[in-house]
Amino acid sequence: MASKLVVIIVFILDLIAVGLAIAAEQRRSVGKVVTDTEKTYEYCVYGTDIATSYGAGAFLLLFISQVLIMSASRCFCCGKSLNPGGSRACALLLFLICWVFFLVAEVCLLAASIRNAYHTQYRTMWNIENPPSCEVIRRGVFAAGAAFTLFTAIVSQFYYVCYSRARDAYQNPSY
Repeated sequence: MASKLVVIIVFILDLIAVGLAIAAEQRRSVGKVVTDTEKTYEYCVYGTDIATSYGAGAFLLLFISQVLIMSASRCFCCGKSLNPGGSRACALLLFLICWVFFLVAEVCLLAASIRNAYHTQYRTMWNIENPPSCEVIRRGVFAAGAAFTLFTAIVSQFYYVCYSRARDAYQNPSY
C-alpha cells in the first residue's frame, strides 16, 4: 500500500509550487521607458522583481517533490522487480509521463525566472526616435510552468499508487 505520508507531503509541496507559479505569473516584471531629469537620455525602469523568487521557489518545491516520489518508489528501475500485470504497465506509463511533465515544468519555471530577472540597461542618447527596448518575459510562461506542475502533481500521485499496488501484489501474491 502506498505510504499516506509520502502522498500527503508530495501533494502539499506540489500545491504550494502551483500557487507560487501562479503568483509569479501575476507579479511579472513590467518595464517602462523613463526620461532622465535633464532629458538627455531614456532608460528602462522595472517594477517589482518578486516573480523571480516565486518562480525559483516553485522550481525547488517541484524538484523536492519529484525527488521524494522517485526515492519512495526507488525510481521504478531499482529495487525488487514488480508483479507483471496491469499495475506495473500503468506504473511504467505514468512514470514516463511524469518525467516528461516534470521536465517541461522545470524548464518553464527556470527559464521564466531567469528571463524575469534580466533587465536591460539600454539608454538612448543620440537616437531619439527609437526608445529603449524594455524587454520583459512573455505572458503565460509562468502559467505554463504552473499548469505542467499541476499535471506533474496529478500524474506522480497516480504513478506512486500504481507502483505501490504492483509492489504489494508481488510481495503478497494472491494465488
